Amino acid sequence: MTKPPKPEARPEKVSLRRYVRMFRQDILSAQPARLYRAWMAEFKTPFFRSYMCNDPALVRLVLNERPDDFPKSNRVGAGLRPLLGNSVFLTNGETWKRQRRIIDPAFEGGRLRDTFPAMWAAGEAMVARVDHYANGEPIEFEQEASHAAADVIFRTLFSIPIEHDTAARVFHEFRLHQRTMPILNLAAFVPGPRWMPRFFRRETKRTAKVIRQLISSLTAERLEQIEAGTAPDDLATKIMTTTDPQTGEKFSVEEMVDQVAIFFLAGHETSASALAWTLYLLATHPEWQDRIAAEAADMTENFSQVSKLKTARDVFREGLRLYPPVPMMVRETTYPETFRDRPVKEGAQVVLSPWHLHRHERLWEKPDDFDPARWHTENGKTCMREAFIPFSSGARVCTGAGFAMVEGPLLLAMLVRKFRFEPAPDRTPIPEAHLTVRSANGIWLMITPR
Repeated sequence: MTKPPKPEARPEKVSLRRYVRMFRQDILSAQPARLYRAWMAEFKTPFFRSYMCNDPALVRLVLNERPDDFPKSNRVGAGLRPLLGNSVFLTNGETWKRQRRIIDPAFEGGRLRDTFPAMWAAGEAMVARVDHYANGEPIEFEQEASHAAADVIFRTLFSIPIEHDTAARVFHEFRLHQRTMPILNLAAFVPGPRWMPRFFRRETKRTAKVIRQLISSLTAERLEQIEAGTAPDDLATKIMTTTDPQTGEKFSVEEMVDQVAIFFLAGHETSASALAWTLYLLATHPEWQDRIAAEAADMTENFSQVSKLKTARDVFREGLRLYPPVPMMVRETTYPETFRDRPVKEGAQVVLSPWHLHRHERLWEKPDDFDPARWHTENGKTCMREAFIPFSSGARVCTGAGFAMVEGPLLLAMLVRKFRFEPAPDRTPIPEAHLTVRSANGIWLMITPR
C-alpha cells in the first residue's frame, strides 16, 4: 500500500543562503534525510549554533528534567509577537509560570465535561455543512477543517458560533494572516534587542492588528458581563475570573487579548491541521473508516461516550504522529552543556522536532506507515512514552492537550459515521510547514453519504 506523503529531503550540503531560502518556504523539505536516523545534529551559522536533538534522553532533559534551564528561544517567538504579544506561548520564567497558574484551572479534567456540549454543537454544524457537498465531487477539505476548528474555539471560549459577526471576522483575518508570515524573519538569524526592526510584511502587521482589535472587543464585552453577573460559564469567563493563587492578581484586558490570540492559534490552527490530515489518512484506508463508523453508530451527546471512541482515538493519535501540527520547537541553553559528549555553549539553539522524532527510523517500527494498531504493540507503547510529543511534554506541555484529544476523535467519529471519504485522484497532498504542517496543494477529498 502507498505510504502517506512525506516531503523530499534536501541535499546534504547547501549554502546558508539557499538553506534560509528553503527554510522560509518550508521547514520540512529544508532538512537532510539523515535527521530521520540521527540522535543529534549540529547546524552552524555565522550567528549561532543549533542542535537538533532526537535522542529521547536529551528530549527528556530539555522538556521534563530541567525545563527552566532551556527556555523558549526568542528567535522564533519574535516572528509571532505581532499577533501573540506577551502570551503564554512566548513567555519564560516567572511571567510564564504566573500565566499558567491562571490558565491551567480552565482546562482541568472537570472543565472538559463542561465544554463538551459546545464541542458537540460545533460538530453537528460541521456535519450539516459537509452534507451540502457530499456528492462525490472533489472538494478541498483543509478549509472545512479550519472552519470547524474555529467554531469549536469560539463556542467553548466565548459561547458564540463561528457565524457570529466578530468570530467570522477573526476567522477571515486569521486566514489572511497565516499565509503572510514566514516561519522565520530577521530575528531568527540576527540576534538583537526586542526593539530592533523585524521587517514584517505590511499585511502581517495589518491582519495582526485587526485580529487583536476584534479579540479586544470580545474580551471587554465579557468583562462587562462578568461585572454584571450575566457572563456564561465558558472558558473565557473561567480564565478572566481566576486569580493567581500566589499574587491574587487576574489578567488585565490586554493580557487576556494575548492569551485569547494563542488559544485561537493553538486551538484552531493546530486542530485544523490534525483533523484534515487524519481524514486524508482515513480516506486512503477505508477499513479504518468502517471501524470508526461502527464504533460511533450509537454515539449520543453525552460526555461519557468519549471514552468509548477507542478506535477514533488511535487513528487520531496516528495522524498526530505522522503529521504533528507543530513540527519543531526551539529552546535555548542558559548554561554551557554537554550533549552526547559534545560541548554546547550557552545561548545555543536546541531544536526538538516532533516531525523527525515521530518518524525516527531507530525508534519506530515502520515509521512512515499509517498503522493505528501500533499503539497496542510493545514498540508503540514504548515510543508513546519516549518519542511522541505532539503537544510537547513536561512543564510546558500544551494546556489544551486534553481538550484536543477529546475534540479530534469526536469530530472524526461524527464525520465518519455519516459520510465516506475517498482521496481525490491525482491530488496527493504535499506536506509543508508554515505555522503548522499543512498541504502545499490542499487536501482534496471526495465525500458521499454512508
